[in-house]
Amino acid sequence: MTQLATEERVVPRRGLLHRLDVKGSPYLYIAPFFLLFLGFGVFPLIFTAWVSLHDWSLLSEEHTWIGFGNYTKLFDDPAFWNALWNTVSIWVLSTVPQLLLALVLAHILNQRLRGQTFWRMSALIPNITSVAAVAIIFSQLFGRDYGLINWVIGLFGVDKVDWTANTWSSHVAVSTMIIWRWTGYNALIYLAAMQAVPKELYDSASLDGATSFQQLRKITVPAIRPTIIFTVIISTIGGMQVLAEPLLFGGNGLTGGSDRQFQTLALYLYEVAFGRFDFGYASASSWVMFLIIVIVAAINFGITSRLRRS
Repeated sequence: MTQLATEERVVPRRGLLHRLDVKGSPYLYIAPFFLLFLGFGVFPLIFTAWVSLHDWSLLSEEHTWIGFGNYTKLFDDPAFWNALWNTVSIWVLSTVPQLLLALVLAHILNQRLRGQTFWRMSALIPNITSVAAVAIIFSQLFGRDYGLINWVIGLFGVDKVDWTANTWSSHVAVSTMIIWRWTGYNALIYLAAMQAVPKELYDSASLDGATSFQQLRKITVPAIRPTIIFTVIISTIGGMQVLAEPLLFGGNGLTGGSDRQFQTLALYLYEVAFGRFDFGYASASSWVMFLIIVIVAAINFGITSRLRRS
């Protein structure tokens, strides 16, 4: 009788532990991520909003409440609007060619090639290269007097270009660095999506006489539209935060050239925070930059979603 009573007490307890295990374990598994996100994502965001409402300098111990003064000052700052224009210009010049090249490269890598694994792995090499090394090499390539690019265009009778001195030329140079680094990465994402497209579609298209470009346009692109939308949004977010390339291209100058001709929003934020030590103003800049990224990403998502439905 005593043994029976003990078993009756153990069975409900095991049932309770089992239910706790089933119900609670998934939350415990994902809890570390959300705890880290709260500590390193949400808290800095809220604290930055608080700092942006103060005259907060690292050179002073007093932090005076000024409300939206930093935001008013920011919207009247020509350097901010110049940085925003530069960011949009570099983003367009880098993102559009980058994704188109990635699509074509992925289509080529999806064909039957000798050494297929080697070529696919090679596509990722630019992305794992140090951004500092990339900037140094491309700064040499775009050198005014002895750069390779000027030498090549000189063969066609074009005058030398001072790539860092002009707005459009510096944007092209910085965009080229970004394209070189991220095209292979996006190509591998497209390639992974292309692997799921049934091969029978390509075989049927080949029998019908469709060229490789027609197969890419009529079969591949419609089949991987969700992946294209994903890369567009990710590239948009990344393009609005470009920092290392313009910083290193200008010889570590925080202003992005003598006339701020290639200073991006992120570089402008870096200059305000760690050049002037005005953290209140820098926090306001970061919040405006955050809202711009959210708005641009939302517009991008809306446009691409409409294209997908059409």
